[in-house]
Amino acid sequence: MTSSENGTHIGRRPLLAGVAGFMGAAALPTDAAQASPAKAAATRRYPSNWPDPQPYGLADTRDDLWPREDNSFVLRLELRPRDRELGRVWMRDTYVNCFVVDGRPLYVATGTTRVPGLTAAAPWNDGIFVWTAPSLRGPWRLADTTGIRPGAERGKVWSPEFAGENRPGRTVVAPWQEYWHDDRFGKRGEAWAPELHHFRGRWYLAACMGDHSQKVGSFLLVSEGGVAGPYRLVEGNRDKPFGDSFIGGPSFIKPGAYHHIDGSLYTEGDDAWLVLHNNLYAKFRDDMEDIVPTTNLPAFRQTPYAPEPYLEGAYVFKHGGKYYLLHAAWDRTSANPDGSTRYAYDPPGNGRTQYQYDAVVAVADRFEGPYSRRWTAGVGAGHNNFFKDHHGGLWATFFRNPAFGYWADPSRAGDAAVAGVVRLEWTGPEGNRLYVRRRA
Repeated sequence: MTSSENGTHIGRRPLLAGVAGFMGAAALPTDAAQASPAKAAATRRYPSNWPDPQPYGLADTRDDLWPREDNSFVLRLELRPRDRELGRVWMRDTYVNCFVVDGRPLYVATGTTRVPGLTAAAPWNDGIFVWTAPSLRGPWRLADTTGIRPGAERGKVWSPEFAGENRPGRTVVAPWQEYWHDDRFGKRGEAWAPELHHFRGRWYLAACMGDHSQKVGSFLLVSEGGVAGPYRLVEGNRDKPFGDSFIGGPSFIKPGAYHHIDGSLYTEGDDAWLVLHNNLYAKFRDDMEDIVPTTNLPAFRQTPYAPEPYLEGAYVFKHGGKYYLLHAAWDRTSANPDGSTRYAYDPPGNGRTQYQYDAVVAVADRFEGPYSRRWTAGVGAGHNNFFKDHHGGLWATFFRNPAFGYWADPSRAGDAAVAGVVRLEWTGPEGNRLYVRRRA
């Protein structure tokens, strides 16, 4: 779900003190010595906010913020034939959510996957797969697409391969989403970062055509049936991705082809918004066939780092009456003047090395902001989503980025690109933070 309401969160963690390089400015805003007995008792039900590294923009790398065996696990997704050699599903940009459908919880999982013979999800992949389960622990089964495409690979709900299903008035694959070829990459075109949402009784898939596609950017699919589809493209994406084109991405992207990537869907009540990488949003029309036209897409009011690095995977989650804006940011290591290691959300530069792909989060009273300073919510858990299970428990996804940094090391590569979930903890209505569940 894209939002959740308060539940009693039992547990207490004393505020860490005396940690080198940290300050107490981000502790709970009401000092226990000044609070009323009733208010102090209420805050004791919740873990404490941790002091933030100073100055703003340093990363918090403490082990408690890592997904670990005691707070996380990898989903046992049903294997496709391509997965049997590895023994699990290779996935980036893992997305998991829980919806109540016909009175029962239905869990969904999807993400960026690759084709046999390639080591990454580029320069092409074969679309979007979906898994479903009755609980977070499974069993996780591929969505039953056999009645839609008999004989085709089970679980594949959309692909550039489906261009032949286009009919007058019904577009499944737009021309800009179809495969193409060039001398440098050969076959090109890949779908990235899909998200599956159940909204007003219909299923929607928000996704992105990646860097090697004819046009790069976000699009929306709507199901004409159930969670397995069949899906078609909304009207607003027949000619291009959402938003206007601009110069961006790798140098091999043709001018005019790049649009805002990593499109995410946020819903509240009967309204829906498109959240675009890395700081823009747009409201959907009531019919969900396109975003409301505007001269310039509005931007979230954020507290940027200085300088602001490249951020990805924007996602909004509501809990406890507050809005949480998620981003993926590379924690890069460099040397401090005293020779110690600096961990920070710095832009690329000489002497800076990608270390972990973190989830950084900010909180606001309103969807559009202004948002607070960001904090490290999960080490190595970037490009994720937050969600609530059917018992009210809070979770985040992670995938362990295999491209660079810690999880690209050959000794760890076998454990990278996974469909992982990690428990979250809320620091209550005074702290208003969500973290990877820390040790008790």
